[in-house]
Amino acid sequence: MTSRFDATTTTTCGYCGVGCRLEAHRSDGRIASISPAMDGPANKGHTCVKGRFAHQFARSRDRLTAPLIRESGSFRLASWDEAIARIADAFGRIKSEHGPDAIAGLASSRATNEDCYVMQRLMRAAIGTHNIDNCSRVCHSPTSFALRKSFGMSGATGSFDDIEAAEVALLIGVNPTQGHPVVGARIKQAAIKGLKLITADPRRVELADYGQLHLGMRPGTNAALLNGLAHVVIRDGLVDREFVEARTEGYEELVELVEAYTPEAVEEITTVPADDLVAAAHMYATAERASILWGLGVTEHRYGSECVRMLCNLALLTGNVGKPGAALLPLRGQNNVQGSSDHGALPDTYTDYRPVTDDAVSSAFEERWGVKMKRERGMKIPEMFDAAVEGSLKAMYIFGEDVAQTDPDTAHVTHALESLDFLVCQDIFENETTKFADVILPASSFLEKTGTFSNAERRVQLVEAANDPPGAARTDFDILTTVSKALGYDMGYETPSDVMDEIADMTPRYAGIRHERIGRKGLQWPVAPDGTDTPILYEDEFALPGGKGQFAALPYKPPGDSADDEFPLILVTGRRLEHYNAGTMTRRTGNLRLMSADWLEVHPDDATALGLREGEQVTVRSRRGQIELPVQITPRIEPGHVFTAFHFPEVRTNLLIGQSADVNTSCPEYKVVAVAIEPAGDRVSQPLAAEPAVAD
Repeated sequence: MTSRFDATTTTTCGYCGVGCRLEAHRSDGRIASISPAMDGPANKGHTCVKGRFAHQFARSRDRLTAPLIRESGSFRLASWDEAIARIADAFGRIKSEHGPDAIAGLASSRATNEDCYVMQRLMRAAIGTHNIDNCSRVCHSPTSFALRKSFGMSGATGSFDDIEAAEVALLIGVNPTQGHPVVGARIKQAAIKGLKLITADPRRVELADYGQLHLGMRPGTNAALLNGLAHVVIRDGLVDREFVEARTEGYEELVELVEAYTPEAVEEITTVPADDLVAAAHMYATAERASILWGLGVTEHRYGSECVRMLCNLALLTGNVGKPGAALLPLRGQNNVQGSSDHGALPDTYTDYRPVTDDAVSSAFEERWGVKMKRERGMKIPEMFDAAVEGSLKAMYIFGEDVAQTDPDTAHVTHALESLDFLVCQDIFENETTKFADVILPASSFLEKTGTFSNAERRVQLVEAANDPPGAARTDFDILTTVSKALGYDMGYETPSDVMDEIADMTPRYAGIRHERIGRKGLQWPVAPDGTDTPILYEDEFALPGGKGQFAALPYKPPGDSADDEFPLILVTGRRLEHYNAGTMTRRTGNLRLMSADWLEVHPDDATALGLREGEQVTVRSRRGQIELPVQITPRIEPGHVFTAFHFPEVRTNLLIGQSADVNTSCPEYKVVAVAIEPAGDRVSQPLAAEPAVAD
């Protein structure tokens, strides 16, 4: 039979962190269809409504296809030479007048490992600053921090295959069937076959219907819940004493701290019934193999990094780490949020999270790159915005991030962007952030580039170009290396494969990663020089001095915001199945017909108390701002709480979010925002766009 496609390319999905392998089919010069690769290690022949169907954005009529330059308050088309010369002149002037630290850059967790490495090298070597960060700052930076402190490395301890190998799984602050649908389906199938599920979330997520216990705690009380679970494990003699004595440190301090977190005391804080807490602790601790999965409902809190350490405490107490079926699996949000940080796009670390303050590491990069660099860290994203408003940060290079839509305290972010002398945006569409740009560079989608992504299980997988960028748009690799040359610094790469070779040469844990070795299955770091990878971490020892895992004795502390008489409800934000992040890609596909607008989920008791009707337009007001959207009344949300997503720029959900952030990483506290709700204007009710799906 003759194929109706001209060519088929195997690549890796550019949506969430699951890392589904896809077959992209091209016909008449464009991507006509996408199907799952049957041998994909993460997706095993499956994909979701986004990965399979939401690819039309790549040929959208409003793709950026040529550089744009701002003149007299509006944009005009420009040649590449003119646009890059404008950037080089502006950065050169600012660097000369104010120093290199007056410039900052953001790498893209949508882009490849190679692109992110080139971006951080551009900032460090071509410009001379450590002011480089990426969007992991606002999602899973607490996970990275905590895993490194407790275990030694910044990644999942196992693989998605551990889901099927586990007897019990604790899912906290995550809704996989919406945010990570392929993994959600694997969990659902495993539950049908006998996996026992414990779900913990302020909303009754879909997987709670497949589980044995659902713990519906108040937002911001994760720490009390987790310390309560540890209390029961210790009190009831469920500790793996042999594992604790041989492989951990800090146990006695933890025992002393959690003594106060009795089930009854925890119920007072969280509203989770004491009996349910005890049952959950026993279910997890008595299993031979138990895994923990978490998401932004754990990390995006004032004490998110501390809560991830408490998850590590549970695993250490019960010996549930370093063996099949006993994995700690953070479900990463964007396709390469793991890899962008792994490869040095952070203000305080080079590749593999090695500090810029480490003289030996810095000296090795200085020798390779032929430059001298500081030994002090650069600015994190929130610090960049503060510095722009204050006036010390003069320019930014924002690559593949729509910070004016996705970052908290939107009014402060836009003020910062307006305050800059010069802003470069490199993206595939105009967006809320490009409105403030001086130069816009047309970039490439994941379907138009070559390199690698690292998924949520540390699996480095190949990305292959299935098509060319449209018009005069270029690959991100080409743009970044060309800009670097214009700044007087030639990196010397010819292909993205050259970049990965350098990463491997400079990074012992990635030493065996080469494009030609990755194949169709990928490689899970650490990868030895001979190409042997590591599906399970910490089988024999932890990657810390002395080789022992570290308990963290940390108390519950209240969140940065709380309800009061003026703002009586708590808003939680998350994702919907049909869309992704800012919706930049999915809203330009048929998925928009599945969900054309967002809504606010309200519990029936709260709707009755407020006199709200289904579909009614309401005003949601916080201490920072206000938005309007229709109501959906549902018992899935706990009383006293409301929920919405952030996929639609016209809603501007992040106007409501303040500057409360994780104490260790500056990750914003998106998940606990006190709000007030009232009918908007003329109280017109309107039908919802589609049957609402439960979201995380």
